[in-house]
Amino acid sequence: MDILGLINCFIRVVETGSIAAAARAQGVSAAAVSQSIARLETHLGVRVLSRTTRSMALTESGARYYARVRHIPGDIDLASQVATAEAQPHGALCVATTAAFGRHVLAPLMPGFKTAYPRIDLELISTDRAVDHRLEGVDVSIRIAAQLDERLIARRIASRPFLVCAARAYLDRAGVPLTPEDLKHHACAVFRYPTDGRFLPWGFVREGKRFDAPINPAFVCDDIDMLAQIAANGGGIARLASFVAQPLIDSGKLVTLFEPHNEGTVHAEPEPMELYACVAERSAMNARARAFIDYVEQALQSETDSCDTAVAR
Repeated sequence: MDILGLINCFIRVVETGSIAAAARAQGVSAAAVSQSIARLETHLGVRVLSRTTRSMALTESGARYYARVRHIPGDIDLASQVATAEAQPHGALCVATTAAFGRHVLAPLMPGFKTAYPRIDLELISTDRAVDHRLEGVDVSIRIAAQLDERLIARRIASRPFLVCAARAYLDRAGVPLTPEDLKHHACAVFRYPTDGRFLPWGFVREGKRFDAPINPAFVCDDIDMLAQIAANGGGIARLASFVAQPLIDSGKLVTLFEPHNEGTVHAEPEPMELYACVAERSAMNARARAFIDYVEQALQSETDSCDTAVAR
Protein backbone atom coordinates (compact mmCIF):
# COMPACT_ATOMS: atom_id res chain seq x y z
CA MET A 1 0.00 0.00 0.00
CA ASP A 2 1.33 3.43 -0.95
CA ILE A 3 0.50 5.02 2.42
CA LEU A 4 2.38 8.21 1.58
CA GLY A 5 0.29 8.60 -1.56
CA LEU A 6 -2.91 8.13 0.47
CA ILE A 7 -1.76 10.70 3.02
CA ASN A 8 -0.91 13.20 0.32
CA CYS A 9 -4.33 12.66 -1.29
CA PHE A 10 -6.02 13.25 2.08
CA ILE A 11 -4.03 16.46 2.57
CA ARG A 12 -5.03 17.68 -0.91
CA VAL A 13 -8.71 17.06 -0.14
CA VAL A 14 -8.51 18.99 3.11
CA GLU A 15 -6.53 21.89 1.63
CA THR A 16 -8.61 22.25 -1.54
CA GLY A 17 -11.91 21.82 0.30
CA SER A 18 -13.44 19.04 -1.78
CA ILE A 19 -12.78 15.71 -3.43
CA ALA A 20 -13.50 17.20 -6.88
CA ALA A 21 -10.99 20.03 -6.37
CA ALA A 22 -8.35 17.62 -5.10
CA ALA A 23 -8.92 15.42 -8.15
CA ARG A 24 -8.40 18.38 -10.50
CA ALA A 25 -5.24 19.40 -8.65
CA GLN A 26 -3.78 15.90 -9.02
CA GLY A 27 -4.99 15.29 -12.57
CA VAL A 28 -7.04 12.22 -11.61
CA SER A 29 -10.74 11.38 -11.36
CA ALA A 30 -12.90 12.17 -8.33
CA ALA A 31 -13.59 8.44 -8.04
CA ALA A 32 -9.86 7.74 -7.68
CA VAL A 33 -9.58 10.31 -4.86
CA SER A 34 -12.63 8.86 -3.10
CA GLN A 35 -11.09 5.38 -3.32
CA SER A 36 -7.83 6.67 -1.85
CA ILE A 37 -9.67 8.24 1.09
CA ALA A 38 -11.59 4.99 1.64
CA ARG A 39 -8.34 2.98 1.63
CA LEU A 40 -6.80 5.40 4.12
CA GLU A 41 -9.82 5.08 6.42
CA THR A 42 -9.65 1.29 6.18
CA HIS A 43 -5.94 1.41 7.04
CA LEU A 44 -6.56 3.67 10.05
CA GLY A 45 -9.76 1.99 11.19
CA VAL A 46 -11.55 5.34 11.59
CA ARG A 47 -13.37 7.81 9.36
CA VAL A 48 -11.35 10.94 8.62
CA LEU A 49 -13.96 12.73 6.51
CA SER A 50 -17.68 13.11 6.97
CA ARG A 51 -19.15 13.13 3.46
CA THR A 52 -22.64 13.82 2.17
CA THR A 53 -23.86 14.60 -1.33
CA ARG A 54 -23.63 18.33 -0.55
CA SER A 55 -20.80 18.79 1.95
CA MET A 56 -17.58 17.41 3.36
CA ALA A 57 -15.92 18.02 6.71
CA LEU A 58 -13.14 16.60 8.85
CA THR A 59 -14.20 14.27 11.61
CA GLU A 60 -12.63 14.75 15.03
CA SER A 61 -10.24 11.88 14.27
CA GLY A 62 -9.55 13.33 10.83
CA ALA A 63 -8.66 16.74 12.28
CA ARG A 64 -6.19 15.18 14.70
CA TYR A 65 -4.68 13.06 11.93
CA TYR A 66 -4.37 16.02 9.56
CA ALA A 67 -2.55 18.06 12.21
CA ARG A 68 0.02 15.24 12.51
CA VAL A 69 0.56 14.43 8.83
CA ARG A 70 0.18 17.71 6.95
CA HIS A 71 3.92 18.42 7.18
CA ILE A 72 4.97 15.02 5.78
CA PRO A 73 5.03 15.82 2.00
CA GLY A 74 7.12 18.92 2.62
CA ASP A 75 9.49 17.05 4.91
CA ILE A 76 9.96 14.31 2.32
CA ASP A 77 10.69 16.81 -0.44
CA LEU A 78 13.19 18.60 1.79
CA ALA A 79 14.87 15.32 2.72
CA SER A 80 15.15 14.38 -0.96
CA GLN A 81 16.70 17.73 -1.81
CA VAL A 82 19.24 17.39 0.99
CA ALA A 83 20.11 13.81 0.00
CA THR A 84 20.62 14.65 -3.68
CA ALA A 85 22.04 18.14 -3.36
CA GLU A 86 25.58 17.05 -4.19
CA ALA A 87 24.77 14.09 -6.42
CA GLN A 88 23.74 14.46 -10.03
CA PRO A 89 20.84 12.17 -10.99
CA HIS A 90 22.14 8.93 -12.46
CA GLY A 91 21.03 5.47 -13.51
CA ALA A 92 18.45 4.03 -15.89
CA LEU A 93 15.25 5.84 -16.80
CA CYS A 94 12.53 4.33 -19.01
CA VAL A 95 10.05 6.75 -20.61
CA ALA A 96 6.97 5.77 -22.62
CA THR A 97 5.45 8.35 -24.94
CA THR A 98 2.71 8.56 -27.53
CA ALA A 99 4.19 7.93 -30.97
CA ALA A 100 3.60 11.31 -32.63
CA PHE A 101 4.66 13.34 -29.59
CA GLY A 102 7.77 11.21 -29.21
CA ARG A 103 8.71 11.53 -32.89
CA HIS A 104 8.02 15.23 -33.40
CA VAL A 105 8.60 16.81 -29.98
CA LEU A 106 10.37 14.60 -27.48
CA ALA A 107 13.14 13.15 -29.66
CA PRO A 108 14.57 16.57 -30.64
CA LEU A 109 14.79 17.48 -26.93
CA MET A 110 16.67 14.37 -25.86
CA PRO A 111 20.22 15.32 -26.95
CA GLY A 112 19.94 18.44 -24.81
CA PHE A 113 18.61 16.39 -21.89
CA LYS A 114 21.54 13.97 -22.19
CA THR A 115 23.98 16.87 -22.20
CA ALA A 116 22.37 18.25 -19.04
CA TYR A 117 22.22 14.84 -17.34
CA PRO A 118 24.99 12.68 -18.82
CA ARG A 119 24.73 10.05 -16.08
CA ILE A 120 21.09 9.18 -16.83
CA ASP A 121 20.76 6.23 -19.24
CA LEU A 122 17.54 6.85 -21.15
CA GLU A 123 15.26 4.27 -22.80
CA LEU A 124 12.30 5.52 -24.85
CA ILE A 125 9.20 3.49 -25.70
CA SER A 126 7.13 5.01 -28.51
CA THR A 127 3.58 3.62 -28.55
CA ASP A 128 -0.05 4.68 -28.41
CA ARG A 129 -1.12 1.54 -26.54
CA ALA A 130 -1.58 1.50 -22.79
CA VAL A 131 1.63 0.63 -20.97
CA ASP A 132 1.84 -0.98 -17.55
CA HIS A 133 4.42 0.94 -15.54
CA ARG A 134 5.14 -1.88 -13.14
CA LEU A 135 5.11 -4.84 -15.52
CA GLU A 136 7.10 -3.07 -18.25
CA GLY A 137 9.53 -1.20 -16.03
CA VAL A 138 8.32 2.22 -17.17
CA ASP A 139 9.35 5.08 -14.89
CA VAL A 140 7.51 7.94 -16.64
CA SER A 141 4.86 8.02 -19.36
CA ILE A 142 3.75 11.02 -21.39
CA ARG A 143 0.01 10.91 -22.07
CA ILE A 144 -2.76 13.14 -23.38
CA ALA A 145 -5.77 13.82 -21.18
CA ALA A 146 -7.95 11.19 -22.87
CA GLN A 147 -5.37 8.50 -22.03
CA LEU A 148 -5.04 9.22 -18.31
CA ASP A 149 -5.31 6.27 -15.97
CA GLU A 150 -6.71 6.92 -12.50
CA ARG A 151 -4.19 4.44 -11.09
CA LEU A 152 -1.33 6.76 -12.08
CA ILE A 153 -0.21 10.07 -10.62
CA ALA A 154 -0.33 12.69 -13.37
CA ARG A 155 1.25 16.13 -13.66
CA ARG A 156 0.22 18.47 -16.46
CA ILE A 157 3.32 19.65 -18.29
CA ALA A 158 2.11 21.38 -21.45
CA SER A 159 -0.74 22.28 -23.76
CA ARG A 160 -0.54 22.23 -27.54
CA PRO A 161 -3.19 23.35 -30.06
CA PHE A 162 -5.12 20.99 -32.26
CA LEU A 163 -5.56 22.25 -35.84
CA VAL A 164 -8.30 21.13 -38.21
CA CYS A 165 -6.71 20.96 -41.66
CA ALA A 166 -7.24 19.91 -45.25
CA ALA A 167 -5.47 20.22 -48.58
CA ARG A 168 -6.63 23.01 -50.86
CA ALA A 169 -7.36 20.40 -53.55
CA TYR A 170 -9.85 18.65 -51.26
CA LEU A 171 -11.57 21.91 -50.30
CA ASP A 172 -11.84 22.95 -53.95
CA ARG A 173 -13.49 19.61 -54.68
CA ALA A 174 -15.71 19.15 -51.62
CA GLY A 175 -16.26 22.70 -50.41
CA VAL A 176 -15.14 24.47 -47.24
CA PRO A 177 -16.93 23.59 -43.96
CA LEU A 178 -17.95 26.81 -42.23
CA THR A 179 -18.84 25.30 -38.86
CA PRO A 180 -17.70 22.16 -36.99
CA GLU A 181 -21.21 20.81 -37.50
CA ASP A 182 -20.51 20.77 -41.26
CA LEU A 183 -17.84 18.10 -40.74
CA LYS A 184 -20.47 15.36 -40.87
CA HIS A 185 -20.77 16.10 -44.59
CA HIS A 186 -17.01 15.75 -45.24
CA ALA A 187 -14.48 12.94 -45.46
CA CYS A 188 -12.69 12.96 -42.08
CA ALA A 189 -9.40 11.23 -41.28
CA VAL A 190 -9.90 9.96 -37.73
CA PHE A 191 -7.53 8.54 -35.11
CA ARG A 192 -8.60 5.32 -33.40
CA TYR A 193 -7.13 4.41 -30.00
CA PRO A 194 -5.31 1.09 -30.30
CA THR A 195 -6.17 0.33 -26.67
CA ASP A 196 -9.96 0.26 -26.81
CA GLY A 197 -11.01 1.07 -30.37
CA ARG A 198 -12.51 4.48 -29.57
CA PHE A 199 -12.24 7.38 -32.01
CA LEU A 200 -10.41 10.42 -30.65
CA PRO A 201 -13.25 12.96 -30.40
CA TRP A 202 -12.98 16.28 -32.21
CA GLY A 203 -13.64 18.68 -29.35
CA PHE A 204 -14.34 22.38 -29.93
CA VAL A 205 -15.07 25.42 -27.79
CA ARG A 206 -17.51 28.08 -28.96
CA GLU A 207 -18.53 31.02 -26.79
CA GLY A 208 -17.10 29.26 -23.75
CA LYS A 209 -18.99 26.01 -24.32
CA ARG A 210 -17.29 22.73 -25.23
CA PHE A 211 -18.82 20.26 -27.68
CA ASP A 212 -17.80 17.31 -29.86
CA ALA A 213 -18.25 17.87 -33.59
CA PRO A 214 -20.09 15.20 -35.61
CA ILE A 215 -17.59 13.55 -37.93
CA ASN A 216 -17.75 11.27 -40.93
CA PRO A 217 -14.89 8.73 -40.47
CA ALA A 218 -13.97 8.16 -44.11
CA PHE A 219 -10.41 7.20 -43.08
CA VAL A 220 -9.55 5.54 -39.76
CA CYS A 221 -6.01 4.86 -38.54
CA ASP A 222 -4.03 4.40 -35.33
CA ASP A 223 -1.09 6.47 -36.65
CA ILE A 224 -1.39 10.27 -36.66
CA ASP A 225 1.33 10.76 -39.28
CA MET A 226 -0.54 8.51 -41.74
CA LEU A 227 -3.70 10.58 -41.21
CA ALA A 228 -1.69 13.75 -41.82
CA GLN A 229 -0.40 12.39 -45.12
CA ILE A 230 -3.90 11.33 -46.17
CA ALA A 231 -5.10 14.90 -45.58
CA ALA A 232 -2.05 16.46 -47.23
CA ASN A 233 -2.69 14.40 -50.36
CA GLY A 234 -6.28 15.53 -50.71
CA GLY A 235 -8.07 12.67 -48.95
CA GLY A 236 -10.09 14.74 -46.52
CA ILE A 237 -10.03 16.71 -43.30
CA ALA A 238 -7.83 15.82 -40.30
CA ARG A 239 -7.58 17.11 -36.75
CA LEU A 240 -3.87 17.21 -35.98
CA ALA A 241 -1.69 18.36 -33.14
CA SER A 242 0.14 21.55 -34.10
CA PHE A 243 3.53 19.84 -33.98
CA VAL A 244 2.32 17.42 -36.68
CA ALA A 245 0.35 19.91 -38.78
CA GLN A 246 2.54 23.01 -38.78
CA PRO A 247 5.30 21.77 -41.12
CA LEU A 248 2.64 20.73 -43.64
CA ILE A 249 0.90 24.09 -43.27
CA ASP A 250 4.19 25.97 -43.70
CA SER A 251 4.91 24.02 -46.89
CA GLY A 252 1.46 24.80 -48.30
CA LYS A 253 0.26 21.19 -48.26
CA LEU A 254 -2.46 21.91 -45.69
CA VAL A 255 -4.62 24.90 -44.76
CA THR A 256 -6.41 25.38 -41.44
CA LEU A 257 -10.17 25.59 -41.02
CA PHE A 258 -12.47 27.50 -38.64
CA GLU A 259 -10.05 30.40 -38.21
CA PRO A 260 -11.55 33.85 -37.42
CA HIS A 261 -10.09 35.32 -40.62
CA ASN A 262 -11.62 32.65 -42.88
CA GLU A 263 -14.48 34.24 -44.81
CA GLY A 264 -17.92 33.00 -43.78
CA THR A 265 -16.61 30.89 -40.91
CA VAL A 266 -18.47 30.74 -37.62
CA HIS A 267 -15.45 30.69 -35.32
CA ALA A 268 -14.94 27.72 -33.03
CA GLU A 269 -11.66 26.94 -31.30
CA PRO A 270 -10.44 23.34 -31.41
CA GLU A 271 -9.99 22.02 -27.90
CA PRO A 272 -6.24 21.93 -27.14
CA MET A 273 -4.14 18.85 -26.44
CA GLU A 274 -3.24 18.63 -22.75
CA LEU A 275 -0.06 16.67 -22.04
CA TYR A 276 0.70 14.94 -18.74
CA ALA A 277 3.72 13.23 -17.24
CA CYS A 278 2.65 10.17 -15.25
CA VAL A 279 4.29 7.95 -12.63
CA ALA A 280 2.92 4.85 -10.94
CA GLU A 281 3.26 6.18 -7.40
CA ARG A 282 4.90 9.02 -5.52
CA SER A 283 7.91 6.92 -4.62
CA ALA A 284 8.58 6.62 -8.40
CA MET A 285 9.19 10.37 -8.55
CA ASN A 286 12.91 9.94 -7.90
CA ALA A 287 15.67 12.34 -8.90
CA ARG A 288 15.92 10.88 -12.43
CA ALA A 289 12.19 11.10 -13.11
CA ARG A 290 11.95 14.57 -11.61
CA ALA A 291 14.89 15.80 -13.69
CA PHE A 292 13.32 14.44 -16.89
CA ILE A 293 9.85 15.85 -16.24
CA ASP A 294 11.18 19.26 -15.19
CA TYR A 295 13.45 19.45 -18.24
CA VAL A 296 10.68 18.57 -20.71
CA GLU A 297 8.18 20.89 -19.05
CA GLN A 298 10.60 23.83 -19.12
CA ALA A 299 11.59 23.14 -22.72
CA LEU A 300 7.97 23.02 -23.86
CA GLN A 301 7.17 26.20 -21.94
CA SER A 302 10.10 27.94 -23.62
CA GLU A 303 8.74 26.86 -27.01
CA THR A 304 5.30 28.24 -26.09
CA ASP A 305 6.77 31.53 -24.95
CA SER A 306 8.75 31.83 -28.19
CA CYS A 307 5.63 31.16 -30.28
CA ASP A 308 3.62 33.70 -28.29
CA THR A 309 6.34 36.32 -28.81
CA ALA A 310 6.43 35.64 -32.55
CA VAL A 311 2.65 35.98 -32.80
CA ALA A 312 2.70 39.25 -30.83
CA ARG A 313 5.18 40.70 -33.30
